[in-house]
Formats: sequence, structure tokens, C-alpha cells
Amino acid sequence: MTIIVTGGAGFIGSNFVYYELKNHADDKIICLDKLTYAGNLETLADAQGNKNFKFVRGDIADREAVYKLFEEEKPDIVVNFAAESHVDRSIEDPELFLRTNIIGTSVLLDACRKFGIKRFHQVSTDEVYGDLPLDRPDLFFTETTNLHTSSPYSASKAAADLLVQAYQRTYKIPATISRCSNNYGPYHFPEKLIPLMIINALHDKKLPVYGKGINVRDWLYVEDHCAAIDLIIRRGTVGEVYNIGGHNERTNLDVVKTILKILGKGEELIEFVTDRKGHDQRYAIDPTKIFNELGWTPQTKFDDGIKKTVAWYLDNRAWWEKIISGEYKNYYAKMYDNR
Repeated sequence: MTIIVTGGAGFIGSNFVYYELKNHADDKIICLDKLTYAGNLETLADAQGNKNFKFVRGDIADREAVYKLFEEEKPDIVVNFAAESHVDRSIEDPELFLRTNIIGTSVLLDACRKFGIKRFHQVSTDEVYGDLPLDRPDLFFTETTNLHTSSPYSASKAAADLLVQAYQRTYKIPATISRCSNNYGPYHFPEKLIPLMIINALHDKKLPVYGKGINVRDWLYVEDHCAAIDLIIRRGTVGEVYNIGGHNERTNLDVVKTILKILGKGEELIEFVTDRKGHDQRYAIDPTKIFNELGWTPQTKFDDGIKKTVAWYLDNRAWWEKIISGEYKNYYAKMYDNR
């Protein structure tokens, strides 16, 4: 089969590219990526020599470019990872998120209508459900939980999900959607919590933690996420939504302390900063449906996955050092200075 992976030079997308090349050696993988600040072609360096891999630079909101790619490659499956995904950036510049996450998704869906595909898969987020209270550990997000967004980012992802469902119902696009909890692992862009804390700790810099650090996230190792998506695009039921969670709930402060312990650094590096606007309290996924239908369960416990992740950043300094020496420095200062 031929699979177009949009956003394949980003964090989860690149890990999915490697997962597919490793586990489905006969399939052709085409990565479409605009290479914005979070897209890094060096991330795909190990894939470039594979005869079944091809990189195309392009914007999913560019209708002419997308149609040209579909006409040339005739994909069987499209997996849409392409998205602006950082909540803080969405608060600073909401319009950018609307263009990529909504308009871009609509262009891909129109291309699927025009050229025909076996499966369109939308990679979404548990943030479309809003949040859960900290004092109700018995509550979890299910596929039938109402959408209740908290940020321009999550609102744009919810809108894209609804668009996918509308196209599936109206135009019979063979589509599926997955909503995942927080991912972590190799190639994670340094603005996100875990890589930011690892890199700051390595430089003995302060580790900025929002509020009191009590917000809870369900952490999912990225390779487990890729395995789930692979099952959905090959065996999942058209029209269905699948929640993908890690069963690894931790407070942000616990995550930071774990990283410091692994690196042998002191907790005096932790610095509490002004909380994020509309900061969701707790995310927690119930993945019962994907287990019952497709037999998927997360294989990586957080204590193991975080050690592997820290080791990866220690072994791949050149990758992230190039990132933090560029545009990200200006953004980091804007986000965290004077808080």
C-alpha cells in the first residue's frame, strides 16, 4: 500500500514513519510536511535511505499542492498528524491553528473525495474533551464524552474531528479518528514539558512549572501510540472514534521530579511560574474500546518509558542542540521570562 503521512517530520508523525517502515516493509510511505518550526527534516535522516520512503515539502492547507500529490502518488491511506499543537502558542496566535488544523483537514478530506482512498485517519487529542476534576480519579474520558474545549488549540482539533465525521456521513469517506493522551519519547520538540525539563536540567537551568504543578496527565509512550494507529488504519471500523491512553497518570510536578532523579539533579532547580490561562486540571483516557475491538494495550510503563526518553536525549544531543540554538530561544524567552 501507499500511505501518505502528513506532519511526518514532527514528533509523533516521524515515530509513525519509522514504525511503518519497520513493521510493513512492503508499504510505500510518503511524508508530507511543511517544515514549520516544529518540523525537522533531520528527524527523518534514518528514513531517507529507504527505497520505500519519500519526503515532500508542502502545506496541507495548499489545495493545489495536495491535489497534485494525491494525483501523482494515488495513496491508499492518509494519516493526518499535521497540526499546530502547542496550547501556549494557540493562546498567542489562534488564527494559525484554525488554518492548519481546520482548513488543512478540510483540504485533505476533499482530496480523499476527489481521488478516492481506502482510509483517512485523523489523529486527534484527548484535549477535545476538556478536563476532569482532580478529586474524581474514578472518571475517565470515553469516546462518548461530550466535547468541551479549553483552548484555541483544542477547539481547532474538535472542529477538525467534527468535520471528519461530517465528511464520513455525508460523502461516505472511509474515515476513523483517534484521540490520544499526552505522548512522550524520541524526537519530542523541546517546547513540550518532558524534553524541556530534560534539556534545562542538563544545563542546570531553572525548570518552569505552571502553577503548583498539580495538573495531571495520562502519559503514553509514542511507540505504543504508533502501534495503536497502525491497528486502526488496517483493522479499525470506518466511522469510529478510538481513545488511546497510557494508563500512566502523573502530576506535572511528579514528572519533573522523576526526570531530576534520573539525571541526578536537585529539586532546587524547580521554579513555579504563573499558571497557563484556562489550564486543564486532569486528562485520563479509558482505552477499553480499542482493547475490546483491536486488542491494543499500552506496552510501556511510565517509569520505563521516561528512562528510555531521557537516555535518548542524552544520546542525541546534536538533534536538540540545533533546535534550541535557533528560533526556539526567542519563543522560550517570550513564554517564560518575567513570569
